[in-house]
Amino acid sequence: MTILQVKGVNSVDRMVYSLKTLPAHLQSLAGGKGSSLARMIQKRYPVPEGFVVLPGAFERGQLSSAAWHDIRQHLQAIRLASPHVLFAVRSSALSEDSAAASFAGEFDTVLNVKTDEEIEQALYKVHQSQYADRVQVYSSVQAMEQSHQVAIVIQRMVPSEMAGVLFTADPVTGSRAIMTGNYVYGLGEQLVSGEANAFSFSLVRPKGKYEGPDAFRRYASKLYRYASALEKEQGIALDLEWAVADGKLYLLQARPVTTLNPGNPDTFEWNDSRAGDDLWTNTNIGESIPDVVTPLSWSVLRKLDEEQRVIPGHYLLSGNICGRIYSNISVPLSAFRAFGIGTGALWSKMSNVFGRLPEGIEIPRHPFGKLELVKAVVPRMIYSARKTRQTIKEMDEFLKGAPEDCRILTDRIQSACSREELLDLWNRELWPRSVQALWTAFEGTSGEMQRYVKLRQKLGRLLGEEAAYRLLSSSGEGSGLESLGPLRGIPQLARGEISREEYMFKYGHRGPHEHELSIPAPYENGDWLEQQIKDFEASDIDPENLLHKQQVQNEEVWSQVKSRFPGKVKKIRKQAERAIRGPQIREAARSEWTRVFRVNRAFALKAGELTGLGEDIFFLYIQEILHWLEGGALADAHIPARKQTYAKYQSLPPFPSVIRGRFEPVLWSKDPNRRIDLYDPTQPSRDSAASEVLTGFAGASGRVEGSVRVLAKPEDGELLKTGEILVASTTNIGWTPLFPKAAAIITDVGAPLSHAAIVARELGIPAVVGCGNATARLKTGDRVIIDGGQGSIQILRS
Repeated sequence: MTILQVKGVNSVDRMVYSLKTLPAHLQSLAGGKGSSLARMIQKRYPVPEGFVVLPGAFERGQLSSAAWHDIRQHLQAIRLASPHVLFAVRSSALSEDSAAASFAGEFDTVLNVKTDEEIEQALYKVHQSQYADRVQVYSSVQAMEQSHQVAIVIQRMVPSEMAGVLFTADPVTGSRAIMTGNYVYGLGEQLVSGEANAFSFSLVRPKGKYEGPDAFRRYASKLYRYASALEKEQGIALDLEWAVADGKLYLLQARPVTTLNPGNPDTFEWNDSRAGDDLWTNTNIGESIPDVVTPLSWSVLRKLDEEQRVIPGHYLLSGNICGRIYSNISVPLSAFRAFGIGTGALWSKMSNVFGRLPEGIEIPRHPFGKLELVKAVVPRMIYSARKTRQTIKEMDEFLKGAPEDCRILTDRIQSACSREELLDLWNRELWPRSVQALWTAFEGTSGEMQRYVKLRQKLGRLLGEEAAYRLLSSSGEGSGLESLGPLRGIPQLARGEISREEYMFKYGHRGPHEHELSIPAPYENGDWLEQQIKDFEASDIDPENLLHKQQVQNEEVWSQVKSRFPGKVKKIRKQAERAIRGPQIREAARSEWTRVFRVNRAFALKAGELTGLGEDIFFLYIQEILHWLEGGALADAHIPARKQTYAKYQSLPPFPSVIRGRFEPVLWSKDPNRRIDLYDPTQPSRDSAASEVLTGFAGASGRVEGSVRVLAKPEDGELLKTGEILVASTTNIGWTPLFPKAAAIITDVGAPLSHAAIVARELGIPAVVGCGNATARLKTGDRVIIDGGQGSIQILRS
């Protein structure tokens, strides 16, 4: 026994523990290797017996006598069972073999030691290796502290006949379709050092089919079972070391594949694309959340995402690629494949929301096992079905009551005087209401939207796409489309038909940055409304005239239907009136979801007041705020690093709308030939300037020739001249006031059911959405011919 100088260790704790008995509260002090081996051996994986020497065993560089006494006792116990045993003495630094850095080969390892004297010398050698130049250099490259606490693992040497490694995911591409491995005959050190030629093999998921030399075939299925179980337990891709001795397979180490680590939450350096070979898109979610998000906004979105998630690893509204929000679409498609369901029809439906994929792109396959998926998905499907039924039942009442409920809740939050009071408001009011709003927006409206899509497709085959869209454009008046509310409200306000208070109560939560909590909403800024009125009066364009024009054209199409299908017109009109409810109710639900989401800003500002952090509170995660409200310590030490990361992400240009595989935006941004519609390392690069025609989705019909105005943000709207064609990366509700001035709309991001397409159709403005690279290909002043019905833009060259 000795007094420990290591933080987190009680003075009565021992210095040396068997791997089989190392307590959970000390595993963090056993380093990456020691804790991993302890967890495996305690779960009965085949790990050679051994013990771990904790960092506190060394006092000012000297091994304490108490620790050495315990070490000799553990050695003697192993020798009694194996008299001729040899030992391996291996480093297990607290920073080693972590998700952030492996330090593989940087600290010393001493093999084949036998006597106590040899083991004591090996202990000092491994301990001193923490000061080696190579460790300091690696630490600097990894931006880690260059001082390391080192635990040491001593294990029985396995006289291996063959030894090797296995990656449960490709460390380069991130693909989990195949586990890849190598082995050599004899000790595994030959593989690491390159002293012997390695044999390669693979284990194909989901069943672990072996492909490789016959010599290892008999052990392959067992290694696959161990690897799959460990990966599932730890939730990350693993790099396994293994050996075969006397016909038995042993596991020597299981560490994270550091190249597949999504990031560091302490610094907010986060990139979900690094975690594997997946397909990401922001063609839907990027329209609603175009900003680089702060840690708080992302953490609330991730918490909501986990609430509604059915499929493991699927992120619909919180995939974070360097601060920008993406949806993972390869994971849900892979889940359907696992059940033998074809994905062609499913993707056809999904494309209405997520847009058409660029030509030639392959959807990576996540290797779900059917049984594994059933166990994970079925309980969540039951929960989801129950929540959806409840949501539909309560939806009308929720939509009606949300505005006043949010006003009252915001007032109560602003009046909170203590941690306890604010925490109670979160637990009892804000979080339950946020969950209800989420289910209403994303699940409660799905049935109505499916009805709308089916009828649009049916009418498209019967009448043509243009006529189908006109028939389903809210009868040409946009009377029930919530997205048009802010636009129609400005003229009403200017004419004195509604008051400023009424406008702000109804629409003050909507704006271009409504899902970034650090940015004030319009209702917090009186100057915003005055500027909107000023812009309306200067434009001399009334959106009501555009809506009336659409109504006239809508009736013209109905006249054509009546003359062509006199016996079907009543049925078609009845179906259309019902289908129109889909976009109307979805827009209303998403408006109220946004209203509820904005209450989290009031919650954050009050937490900032109580903590004394002010607006720095937006650089904490929601779980850190809740931890402080519960009486825990305030995690404010990381705020400077997170603010620095946030600023770096803001300085980067908008990312491609579709990303496949591991994407590094800093490197991508330096490529002069980069594509902004797609990033796919499996596809050859192409000259984006070769074609004179841009293509996208047919958003709203109409053919217009004119000059383009490329805008980066809606705040630059005063630059848009009446009659110009607006070109933007994406548009959301905050762009709506600019639409009446535009002759047409072109966006990089979007799909047929995106905001730009829906609003443009209601206003009768031609639109092509989801072009991918319009903002890169077009410059302000370029003349184009846009055909919204065909989804094409012809670039006119002088």
